[in-house]
Amino acid sequence: MLASLLAAGAAASLASSVLAAETPAANTFKCGATDLGNGVHVPGAIPKNLKEPLQHRLAFAGADGMTISWSSFTKWDEPTVWYGERPDKLNQVKSSDLCSTYPTSRTYNCHVKLHGLKPNTKYYYKVSGTNGYEAAYLPTFTFTTAREAGDESPYTIATFGDLGLMGEDGLSDATGPFGGSEHAVLDSNETNTIQSLLALADTYDFMYHVGDIGYADYALKQFVQGYWGTGNETTQPTRQDVADHYECMSEQFFDQMRPVTAQKPWMVLPGNHEANCDNGGVTDKRADIVYTDDWCLPGQTNFSWFIEHYKMPSYESEGRSNFWYSTDGFIELQVHYISLTSETDLGEGLVGPIENSTNNHNGPFGRPNEQVDWLKADLAKVDRSKTPWVLAHIHRPWLTNVNGDEPHVYTAWQQAFEDILYEGEVDAVMHGHVHTYEVFAPQYNGTVDENGLNNPRAPLYIINGAAGHGLDEFPSDYRDPSTIYATDQEMGWGRMTFHNRTHMTYEYVASRNNSVINSNTLYKAHEHDSDKHKRSSWCGKFKC
Repeated sequence: MLASLLAAGAAASLASSVLAAETPAANTFKCGATDLGNGVHVPGAIPKNLKEPLQHRLAFAGADGMTISWSSFTKWDEPTVWYGERPDKLNQVKSSDLCSTYPTSRTYNCHVKLHGLKPNTKYYYKVSGTNGYEAAYLPTFTFTTAREAGDESPYTIATFGDLGLMGEDGLSDATGPFGGSEHAVLDSNETNTIQSLLALADTYDFMYHVGDIGYADYALKQFVQGYWGTGNETTQPTRQDVADHYECMSEQFFDQMRPVTAQKPWMVLPGNHEANCDNGGVTDKRADIVYTDDWCLPGQTNFSWFIEHYKMPSYESEGRSNFWYSTDGFIELQVHYISLTSETDLGEGLVGPIENSTNNHNGPFGRPNEQVDWLKADLAKVDRSKTPWVLAHIHRPWLTNVNGDEPHVYTAWQQAFEDILYEGEVDAVMHGHVHTYEVFAPQYNGTVDENGLNNPRAPLYIINGAAGHGLDEFPSDYRDPSTIYATDQEMGWGRMTFHNRTHMTYEYVASRNNSVINSNTLYKAHEHDSDKHKRSSWCGKFKC
């Protein structure tokens, strides 16, 4: 199959959907087209030079480290990064043996981890194969390392969830005929979330993606819808067809993200769409076929794609792969970020929402109770007198107005995490999964903190799953009384600024025009001393 794809001619009229301003005609992209070898790479196309490095992505690797990852259509035995503090003097070099693939993948994923980097320093870098013969003309990319221990100057991160492939092969804007709600359609002069993140890249330090990455698992559904020119009334795709288009959609997404992810660390955690190839189940009513996860080939199940493409700092934080980890390496930074998985490994006999699928047993990835035990230990290591802010990131929420007049659902992941996050005095919990933007007053176990945003004891809850894969809609005008703000009308992303050890502002940026449509500031006194943790008096329904 790969050989036939390599033989396919590239269409000269193809243009990057990230840069295209107008809606292209449907079905003009042919999955697996080959680049012309003229120094231009079309997102999703196979490069003329199979060694060409593509899809660059960064991730923090502890306090003084950065992992540089990329993909190629052939394996590098010794992937290498050249780097330095000047673009004309890349005088440091690091290699690894991490360049692997998985069944059904068309690419290899290479990873090189750099350590011993200076804090808050801009580095320039190139990777193996850059500017090779018949390859795209790649620049020398840059990244900036984490702040120095004790630095309490203001800084900002971008945060979002549920960001899908943009353009005609995606389901995220006006160019996707099957995608999104009518009120989410973009005009020709408006931008999508990837474009907005690129345009405003100088306004944030790094990105936090709270699950559901790219939506390659929609490939099967698109076959059923006739999206690839295979009408469901006449043609049934083969498993290989689905596997190839899954990979092609994935490759397009990474290509589109590269202008941002090659320069800004991209921290990720798993959502449900990273687990398999069938979008959680697809039904072809005309052909009376139900496509379950037994349709997925090896490599498209059990988070294989997610595990291979990313290398999050689990080693540095004693976590588990890309599933649960923290980002500061336990040094004296202003904010401690925690990533968790809501999909599996919930502990205490709790079953994750996709853990026991019929033919795709997702996880467990650790020992019984490993994730919750790790969370308790991780929180206990944070010295709050030196690291005042603690944030948790979990894909699925346990409170949302999409549930109508019953927004509170006591889910398994709430049972697993809420008590621990409260006892650990986590300041805010970030969610995705629901394709809306919602902010809820600080609360615990269904009781709203009487202090609101003015030094609450309980965490603030934010859902931002509206980055770009259509929008969910609230079923009625009812909103939970704890709702501070909620919209199902705007695709966007969050910009979170830590002004100092007591004030944090969360802005919601509308992707279509980069405007801020909502802003909330949280004040936390963060009164701690070195001997005993000083708690405020509010303790919800439970006694302190």
